[in-house]
Amino acid sequence: MVVKRERDRESSSGLQPRIERARDGTPTILVLFRTCKFVLIGGLVIAMKRENLVKITATFLSLLALLGFLKWTNSYASPYIVQILNLTAIYIILSTSYNLVNGVTGQFSLGPNAFMAIGAYASALLTMTPAEKEITFIIEPIISPLDKIALTFLPSLLIAGVVTALFAFLISFPVFRVRGDYLAIVTLGFGEIVRVFATNATSITNGSLGLKGIKQLTSLWWSWSWAIFTVFCLVGLVQSSYGRAMKAIREDETAAQAMGINTFRYKMLAFVISAFFQGIGGGLLAHLLTTIDPKLFTFLFTFNLLIIIVAGGLGSMTGSVIGAVIFAWGFEFLRWFEEPHQIGGVFIPEIPGMRMVIFSLLLILIMLFFRRGITGRWEFSWDWVFNKLGKKIRVTN
Repeated sequence: MVVKRERDRESSSGLQPRIERARDGTPTILVLFRTCKFVLIGGLVIAMKRENLVKITATFLSLLALLGFLKWTNSYASPYIVQILNLTAIYIILSTSYNLVNGVTGQFSLGPNAFMAIGAYASALLTMTPAEKEITFIIEPIISPLDKIALTFLPSLLIAGVVTALFAFLISFPVFRVRGDYLAIVTLGFGEIVRVFATNATSITNGSLGLKGIKQLTSLWWSWSWAIFTVFCLVGLVQSSYGRAMKAIREDETAAQAMGINTFRYKMLAFVISAFFQGIGGGLLAHLLTTIDPKLFTFLFTFNLLIIIVAGGLGSMTGSVIGAVIFAWGFEFLRWFEEPHQIGGVFIPEIPGMRMVIFSLLLILIMLFFRRGITGRWEFSWDWVFNKLGKKIRVTN
């Protein structure tokens, strides 16, 4: 009977798959399962790396094409076209950084003209030589140690950005004690304070005479390098956990605070980063125009930036870039309507201010048919491009 039971046990065990054990006692099937799991994970990682490699390659080629276009423009285009391209890059810096506060974080600020003025004056004063300052400050000598400092362009821009960010940090404590329209009024008041200070602080800003004879150091390479750097930094910030916290504050600040988000910290972070890049933009503008005065940094400049980010799309960096390009080039193209023309046998005299009328009508049309702006909150991505290309390829096939 014992022998028969042993045979039955062996026969029954033979019907089941044999489970061998590894040296450490783990069943071989589990080892194979773990191996397959790691192979699958490794394959996904490799696929993701390949996808990222394609995106990086596409980005690199796009930047290479842009640099080639800028080089060709710098060599063969007229100074007028080069000037507009420089202004376009500066508008991109200013609008994207402004959109970080108004669009992404949802804080209605009206103070970019103040931060631009601080950056412009700081950068200009740091690049002017002592001899140039002595000639410029004819009413009252410039204060020490500014009368002896003379730096190159890059350090002056960085210092201008840091000084502007420091001012934003200091005023953020009283500014963010209010919300909504009250925040707009406070920041608007700060802009007027800076402008009035620039008008009356003769020993620092040369008063209402402004600064003349600033070196024209802003070129296509400087302006577009800073524009690309600004866009990459801000897009990376928006796509990070910090950006998601800022968007939560935009949607519902009370709910975000209830979920444990330090709303003041993230609002101040957006405000300071935005001010840094606006200071850089002001410095680039000062070294492009070669002359600045307090009348340049009125509320009208902030209003133009507000038009750009609203028409482009609040909360969209892509919309800010598109809005900046349209604003910079559209204003120049619309000059045609202010010039006299002979069309057939009809003579049309020049109409000063006509381009502003047409531009206003275009803005009204945008607000009627694109209520969230041209792009809304949509952002450009290579996935969207590849999906569109894939659909077109499938349709043609």
